[in-house]
Amino acid sequence: MAEPLLQGKDLVVGYVEPVIGPVSISLNRGEVVGIFGPNGSGKSTLLRALCGSARIFSGSLHKAAGVHIAHQHQRGVRPAELPLTGADLARAAGADPIHAPDEVARLLKPRLDRLSGGQFQLVQVWIALAGPAKLVLLDEPTNNLDPAITQRLVELLAHASQEKTVLVVSHEHGFLDQVCTRLCLMIVTCFSY
Repeated sequence: MAEPLLQGKDLVVGYVEPVIGPVSISLNRGEVVGIFGPNGSGKSTLLRALCGSARIFSGSLHKAAGVHIAHQHQRGVRPAELPLTGADLARAAGADPIHAPDEVARLLKPRLDRLSGGQFQLVQVWIALAGPAKLVLLDEPTNNLDPAITQRLVELLAHASQEKTVLVVSHEHGFLDQVCTRLCLMIVTCFSY
């Protein structure tokens, strides 16, 4: 069996203080793993810890050699009045706009500040999936998406899983059932100080 791309054991993570844990997770090549759980259960904090932007208080985290991570945040930062197009952002992230599916290609032409919330979300997710990273973390990728665009996202994930390993956080159990090879439930852990 091949080495996991990422393996966390007994992780306790948070920011100034622990938020969740201990959590163990192992991500293998070609998997789409879903994390489902209520608001406040620490799903986004776990993703941030896996890519190094939240603190690991205890436990161990190991990435396979040469593995790079792309992280699509739950609330992506959108430039207010910057004349930057989706194609500009894609190239900066290492994703080739030429390979974008038609629905996404149309959204790469206008300025990012002119896209709706759902359009911007789809562009961000596609860029994370189309970039060079082999491990992609998606935090609530269906935010702001209507049902038709959500279905397109399902198709993008099915195609991406042939080349990528994807960890998806979502409140939408039905969406996760469609796209995931494995599903994990996140349960709230309370810490006392």
